[in-house]
Amino acid sequence: MMNSFLCSRDVALSLEKQFGKTFCQSLGIYSIPESFCLSVVIPVYNEEKTLDKLVHTVAAVPIRKQIILINDCSKDASKIVMEKLAKEFQDDAVNSILLLEHEKNQGKGAALRTGFAHATGDVILIQDADLEYNPAEYPFLLAPILQKKADVVFGSRFAGYGAHRVLYYWHSVGNQFLTTLSNFFTDLNLTDMETCYKVFRRDVIQDILPKLRQNRFGFEPEITAYIAKSGYRIYEIGISYDGRTYKEGKKIGWKDGFRAIWCILRYNLFK
Repeated sequence: MMNSFLCSRDVALSLEKQFGKTFCQSLGIYSIPESFCLSVVIPVYNEEKTLDKLVHTVAAVPIRKQIILINDCSKDASKIVMEKLAKEFQDDAVNSILLLEHEKNQGKGAALRTGFAHATGDVILIQDADLEYNPAEYPFLLAPILQKKADVVFGSRFAGYGAHRVLYYWHSVGNQFLTTLSNFFTDLNLTDMETCYKVFRRDVIQDILPKLRQNRFGFEPEITAYIAKSGYRIYEIGISYDGRTYKEGKKIGWKDGFRAIWCILRYNLFK
């Protein structure tokens, strides 16, 4: 599968004139409006080792961005790193950084709700604070929304694109089981319901946000159920994945798997 490439509107129009719009889109070449802004929502919990590099990688993507960092009561130096980054980018014309904080640890889902409530961009994207997911793939994830084909885009680790670090067999089995169970109730054909990379038009998040309740990783099946029930157009894009081990800081565990099953049943079978 081919990458997407952002370019100026003038360059995009010139290429479309020479080669045709359909051909350019088949190559993943497209432009975005000058006024467009992407809100990148990043929950942070004990990510001092990866946060600086992650934010600089996000900032390097050539799109105007609101980068929202939510410190979920980290016990390490994550807050110090966040403050340093905010100071570094305070005069940046392309990237603005907003710092938010929880006084006590609440979980990824709660941090995302806090971030969503402060997002002002045209499109909202979820980014983990580790380095498992590659921000360089943002243009590819944004393409179906900017081309007005999709309302929501999921980045799939199992759709056959990019390099994937080989790690835990039973994690992949668990992910596939949860995705299949979710698909059974939502009648979607997703390959990766549990993916971090979920991208939304802002009006989609504004519609769903008041309904969200899950504080931890139950957020993934919860929001997937609400998206399916609302009938939004969903696209799935293959992404690369550089997974980390528990020694390297991976947080999700077997208890979260059982919680995900409960959430799939709860949010698909009951109002």
